[in-house]
Amino acid sequence: MEITKDTLIGEMLEYDMGIAYILMQCGMHCVGCPSSIGESLEEACAVHGMDVEDVLGAIRDYQESVQ
Repeated sequence: MEITKDTLIGEMLEYDMGIAYILMQCGMHCVGCPSSIGESLEEACAVHGMDVEDVLGAIRDYQESVQ
């Protein structure tokens, strides 16, 4: 799955629950919150004051490491 800033948090977690750990390591500790599931990565990063490109990079690094 190609994850972009428009990918919903719920879609990412459904695809690979390991991404939850990456999001939490980046400072997004509410990945289990029902409202976060319907947010895009970009929206969730904005709410938490995080740079979406940094988080996206961490997710992509993770994806490359598990392939």
